[in-house]
Amino acid sequence: MGRRRQYCRQSCRQRAYEQRSIVKGTSLAPDSVVLTAEEAAQLSDRVYQVRCAAEDMATALQEGAGADELRDLCDDLLRAAKAADGWR
Repeated sequence: MGRRRQYCRQSCRQRAYEQRSIVKGTSLAPDSVVLTAEEAAQLSDRVYQVRCAAEDMATALQEGAGADELRDLCDDLLRAAKAADGWR
């Protein structure tokens, strides 16, 4: 009843306030995500790995690969996607 909660916990509300305070008065948008050059490179590498794994899977499907090979490629794709999702 009433208004929906904007933050799940008080600590989340505090982190949002801190973020707004940091970018206040700068040219950064309030919802910007700032990464170091190393973090951006690592994220880019993980996304590239996901793309390569998906391309391998598509190629194997086009070539009529067997179930075992497809299962291995699917496992590789899932592993790469989980690694790419772990950037937060």
